[in-house]
This record gives sequence, structure tokens and C-alpha cells, in this order.
Amino acid sequence: MIELPDSTTFAALLSEPRFWAAAGIAVIGGAVRGFSGFGSALIYVPLIAAVFSPRVATVSFVLLDFVCVAPFAARALPHVRWREVLPAYIAAALTVPLGTMTQQAVDPIVLRWGMALLVLGFVAALASGWRYPFKPSAPAAIGAGALSGFTGGAAQLGGPPIILYWLGGASAASVVRTNLLVYLAMLALTLMANYAWHGLMTGQPIALAVSLWPVYIAALVAGARWFRGASETGYRRIAYAIVAVAAFASMPVFDRVLH
Repeated sequence: MIELPDSTTFAALLSEPRFWAAAGIAVIGGAVRGFSGFGSALIYVPLIAAVFSPRVATVSFVLLDFVCVAPFAARALPHVRWREVLPAYIAAALTVPLGTMTQQAVDPIVLRWGMALLVLGFVAALASGWRYPFKPSAPAAIGAGALSGFTGGAAQLGGPPIILYWLGGASAASVVRTNLLVYLAMLALTLMANYAWHGLMTGQPIALAVSLWPVYIAALVAGARWFRGASETGYRRIAYAIVAVAAFASMPVFDRVLH
């Protein structure tokens, strides 16, 4: 079930100071997404959850991000490693509904703390140089995908588990970026269908996504151009730093700053 916004919804949204904070968050998230192939949800969702609510953040993000990155994902299709992507995606698709039910049942403040701590733990593991001690395999991809689907359904943070799996290996940044673009686009389609089924696709988050498309697309393009000149080390360090700052800023203790 989908509740489309009308002109009144858009007018109310654009008159709110919170919208302009959301626009700034979307610019940062889009630039990181275009640069690294991931990271926009890690920035956008915790911060928009603090400015609006977790539900508005998760639903608006999946609509915002999918429409904008679909062309990039389509271009990456010929280069994706399907033997790595498909097992993870199938597992994720099966666990998305469980995550969505968790989102509806958990208190928003608790969910926001969970988002921030999940993101910080993820960044700490990667920045420490941690690498998993086994070779990539179908069972490992399935496990990472299952966790990704759950966290995607619950908090629109399906990226961290699968990113940790791929960046924790020895694959080049270009391979990781390609796999992530395609995987996250496929997961977004599954999440949209699941959110619609549970009645979460309502006027305000849809209006927010539509209103932010122009600035998000511009930031994505700029970030993609930036990626071409980045080194392997620079690619990882920049992405980690931006995501960590966003996670700290999104914590409920900073609500007075964001509201």
C-alpha cells in the first residue's frame, strides 16, 4: 500500500527548517555514495532519523538512493562478480521482512542508538585494518547477506555487513565498488516492495525523497568524478572518516543541535 503525497504535503515540508538540514545531509551522502559506491545510508539514515524519525529516514532514503544510483548500477552490470553478489542477495531478500517488523516494533530512540553504534562498530573494524581469516565463499556471502537484509529492513543499513565482507578481503576498490553498486540496487528494490507491503510508503517520506533528488544527483555525479583520481588508501580513509563523523553526530545526545 502506497500513500502518495499531494501539494499540501510538499508545501508543508519545504516550509520547514528541517528540510534544509536534510538537503545538506543529502549532499554529503550523495557525494560519498558517488565516490565510494557506498556510505550514503550510513550518513543519511542516522542523521535524518535524528532530524525527522527513523521511519522517514529509512523510507525516504531507499526511494532517494535507488532512483539516483540505478543508472550507475546498470552501467556496472557487465563487470559485477555474480558468484559473489547473488548468494548474498538471495539471503538478504529472505531476511528483509524480519528487519522491517523489528523497525515497527522497536522504540525510535533505541533504534537510533542501534544505528549509530552499528555504524561506528563497522567503521572501527575496517579502519583498524581488520581482515577476515578465511577465503571468500558462498556460505560466508550468505551469512553476510542475511545480516545485511535484516539491518536493511530494520534501519536501512543493509550496507555495513556486506561491505565489511567485501572490504575485509583483498579485492581491489574498483571491484568492491562495482559489486556494491549492483547489490545495493537489488536490495533497494526488495526493500521498497517490503515497505509498501507494510504500509510504510506514506506522503512525508516520499515527498522528502522527491524534493531531495536534484541535490542528491548532483552530489553523486561530483563524487563519481572524484573517485577517478583517488588512490586505494585515500578511497578507504576518506569514506571511513566521513561515515564516522556522521554516526557520532546522529546520536540522540546531540538532538538539540539537529533540531
